[in-house]
Amino acid sequence: MIESKSNPLLFAQSCIAGYENLVVWADLLDAINVFPVADGDTGTNLRISLSPLRDCASDMVASVQNLATTALGNSGNIAAAFLAPFLNHDIGELVEQAMQGRQQAYRAIHKPISGTMLDIFDALVICLQDEEKKQISFSAVRQQLSDAVANTANRLSVLEEAGVVDSGALGMFIFFDGFFQQYINGNATASPVMELFGSRLQLAASYQPEKSGEYCVEVVLASDKEDAALSDEIAMFSDSVVLVPGETETKVHLHTKNPTYLREQLATLGTVVSWSNAAIDPQLHSSNEKTFAGNRIRIMSDAAGSIPLDLAQQHGIILLDSYIVTEDQALPESLYLPENLYSQMLKGAKVSTAQASSNERELHYQAACAQYDKVLYVCTGSAFTGNYSTAKNWQEKSTVGDRFEILDSGAASGRLAVIALLTARLAETGAAAGDVVALARELSKQAKEYVFIDELKYLVAGGRVTKTKAFFADLLHMKPVISPGFEGVRKVGVVRNRKGQLVFALEKLEKQKGNSKKLFVLLQHSDNKMWLQKKVQPAIRKLLPDAEIKLVPLSLTSGVHMGPGTWSIAYARK
Repeated sequence: MIESKSNPLLFAQSCIAGYENLVVWADLLDAINVFPVADGDTGTNLRISLSPLRDCASDMVASVQNLATTALGNSGNIAAAFLAPFLNHDIGELVEQAMQGRQQAYRAIHKPISGTMLDIFDALVICLQDEEKKQISFSAVRQQLSDAVANTANRLSVLEEAGVVDSGALGMFIFFDGFFQQYINGNATASPVMELFGSRLQLAASYQPEKSGEYCVEVVLASDKEDAALSDEIAMFSDSVVLVPGETETKVHLHTKNPTYLREQLATLGTVVSWSNAAIDPQLHSSNEKTFAGNRIRIMSDAAGSIPLDLAQQHGIILLDSYIVTEDQALPESLYLPENLYSQMLKGAKVSTAQASSNERELHYQAACAQYDKVLYVCTGSAFTGNYSTAKNWQEKSTVGDRFEILDSGAASGRLAVIALLTARLAETGAAAGDVVALARELSKQAKEYVFIDELKYLVAGGRVTKTKAFFADLLHMKPVISPGFEGVRKVGVVRNRKGQLVFALEKLEKQKGNSKKLFVLLQHSDNKMWLQKKVQPAIRKLLPDAEIKLVPLSLTSGVHMGPGTWSIAYARK
């Protein structure tokens, strides 16, 4: 028997390995997500939903409890329903935990359907039952679970039409592949997804998703009704119903064409504790390989640069996330809502950042090299993180050779974004890999950035400046201007107010008037987007009428350290 409670640390480490393995393939899961609707978010939802597992080594019980809170979408809620029993040490035996998890997942869905992640749970139970007769091997686990994924392509008509395997099933295969690599073999590497499912990981050229006209709804409902009865009643006026019971409340995920009517009906079944809804639109992410088939090299960069996820996907940039850590959760930086972050900081909540583990970063490198012939990693400067050394160490012990090239950009936040974006644009033209790398190196030398900080107390909280310096600066109502570079952060000026910040920015940009037609300017906001739109952007446009100006959120890693009110300009010649 495999007893999870016999080695709880190994079990927790295996959960973390499973989550990290899932994270690195999330973009691919989004790209092939066509069932139950083609909204391109299975990978994103699983990254968010299972994020509590990052902390399960310190507190497994709390991590399991948090799964129900963070669960999003069909995939996230069904996965959370399965994992709550599967991660329960008190059951004692892994096969029994899997059986109870499968039972809970089936109960959560009003109309269970074959050809989905449920097939993976079925296969896992069979595989673990076989262990009772003989010593289980990792190769046997991988074979049975990968077969279950491959078979989904033939079990749902929409998957046959799209020419892909089910995204949710693939996501859970990837999770368990990482889990059992660690649990049985003692280490985890990126799953050989491309080798196992290659022809079923790209949408058929003829596939065209239909617009459903529906809304995706997430509800927490307090009701006295039994779960089965509650599911039946909700299904009378909704579809894609998934219920995840809690101790006193029930998490419900569902789709509807009339959210107002649905909310009224749910109110007759209990108390609506929380509610959110969003329109479901067909969205096949541009990370789909056929969109960038002409690229001779793919660009990888860090989310610590001010590149929002949608912009990264638009240009085929692979983003590596850090994590935003609050009191009750840790979420990937690119999936954290900026407005939520700054509102918490203004209320005095403790917020910090955490690097992805070295293992997660190495899995990203492996997965990228498995998908693309050549990758250029434009990473955050060595003065700010250890990302360059981590990547370099991995490259030296791997067999990828010069297929994985690493550039220490000497940059962070907007300057890093400018380098990565302009480099990715050249790569999109089909330019030779050497020319793309040469441009990245040139941009790392000539790109500039000026960051305008509103209050120093956030830098103090993060240990970036001393309390004495912050006290005198705040006392004198001074606002520092800093510039990140190869040597780290330099203070390049001090102003008294927003007007002074804008004057400083315009003085720096005025020197670029002769290059206006070739200039790319990245404006970055924290919680001050409206001011930048109404005051800063028009002023820059008047000064540099021919420049390309793009407004994006400031990197949340930078936002956490520098706080609300911060903004920045970064620029380079195209």
